[in-house]
Amino acid sequence: METIKDITDSFTTMYQAQSALVFYQTTGTDNDSYVEYYDMDGDGNPVNAHPLTVQEAKRLAKTLHTEKKADMAFLKPKGIIPSHVLHYNPSGNGSVLWYTNAQERNFLFVKSLGLPDGKAQIPTLLWHADRDSLSIFALATQAKPKESTALYYAPFFNIYKDGKVCMGTVDVRIKKTASLEEFIQAWEDYFFNSYFSHLIEAHNPIKDNCVTLWKNLLKTGEVFPTSVLIKNKRTLKDLLQ
Repeated sequence: METIKDITDSFTTMYQAQSALVFYQTTGTDNDSYVEYYDMDGDGNPVNAHPLTVQEAKRLAKTLHTEKKADMAFLKPKGIIPSHVLHYNPSGNGSVLWYTNAQERNFLFVKSLGLPDGKAQIPTLLWHADRDSLSIFALATQAKPKESTALYYAPFFNIYKDGKVCMGTVDVRIKKTASLEEFIQAWEDYFFNSYFSHLIEAHNPIKDNCVTLWKNLLKTGEVFPTSVLIKNKRTLKDLLQ
């Protein structure tokens, strides 16, 4: 006859029953519910039956709460939500929609473009990103965008026609604990600290020659000419769907 082996001692963690809940519901049309709380004695038998108290309910909620602290911190603002943030969603991979006013930024170019590294003026931009990808669009004015605001192609190299940025060999690492402000700053740094290299799929995002435009802006420091921007037949609302 086969011998039964006691393997109780091999378990690394033992759980002792501490309490039990019994849910009651009326059979009438109102369907009222009632929860009764039981303590458990040393033998695992329910004792001391009483209605579930507020404190016991809080303890139960804490036990059932499985959301990780990192997930809770992701995209949490450090203070008041920045005025240039239009929409954000911290769930899943997260997503943020924000805009930046026309300003001067530093540019890096691959040698094959024949453009010198340096600073130049850029138009107002609309940014849309999650932890893994970034899309950028241009805006014709510096007014705070609305759902009906028309979007234009961003006048840069390394961007697909749909607005998605090709990050090339850039190692994008957005922390799961990144605050809203850290998330935005990280993506802006990734974009402007990477090398611009080429137009993707022969898509010219402006009415003029892209290389000539940036050569002139880098040389003169002039304000970006929004007249060269091209509408892409989309509005801000399309990004929220």
